[in-house]
Amino acid sequence: MDEQVIRSILKWPDVPDCFGWLVLDRRGQWRMRNEYAQLHHLPGTPIEHTGLKEYISRNYTHDALGRYYFQNGPQKVFVTLDSCPWVVRMQPTSNYPNAFTLVTQCGSLLDPHGALSDEAGNIYIVGTVADDQAISVALLHDHDLTPFSEQSAIEEDACSYRGGWKWGDKKLPIDPITSSQLSSCYHFVKTPS
Repeated sequence: MDEQVIRSILKWPDVPDCFGWLVLDRRGQWRMRNEYAQLHHLPGTPIEHTGLKEYISRNYTHDALGRYYFQNGPQKVFVTLDSCPWVVRMQPTSNYPNAFTLVTQCGSLLDPHGALSDEAGNIYIVGTVADDQAISVALLHDHDLTPFSEQSAIEEDACSYRGGWKWGDKKLPIDPITSSQLSSCYHFVKTPS
C-alpha cells in the first residue's frame, strides 16, 4: 500500500466507506459507475488514466469478510466484481519450463494450483497471488483461452469439463464448478455493501 495512503488513514480514521462506484469487469478493466449507471445497472465507464489505474492496483486488497476494495487515501472504495477478484492473462516468457506467466489485472504474478471450468465455459485459475499469498481464484481472460486449451486435455463432465492442464513440468487438475459456487468456495463478495 502506498505510504501516503497509510498516512492518510492515520490522519482521518473515520472517513465513510464507498460502495457501488467502482467495478472490476470480466476483462480486468476498472470501471467507474456514477449514480445513473448504478441505478440502471449499467457497466460504467472504463478508467483510461494510466496513473489512476496503477494507483488502484497498488492499493487493491480485501477485508476479512472477503470484500475487495481499493484504499483511496483514508477511504475504502469497495469494488463490485463482475466475476471474481482477479482477472489473469497468460503472458509469454522464455523461462523454462513455463512458456507463460500468469499476471493479474494489478500486475501481480499468480502461482497456479489448478483450474476450474463452469457451465458457461469460463476458465478460472486457482492459486496464490504474489501480493496476497492466500488461495484465490482468477478468471482467465477470454483472449487466453486458446493457449490454455492447447496445454489442456479435457472431457465433458455434467454441465462443464474436467481434465488436466500442463503448466511447465507439472500437470494441474481442471475441475468443474458452477459460477454460483465460486464466491462461497473462494471467500469473496461480488457486490459488497
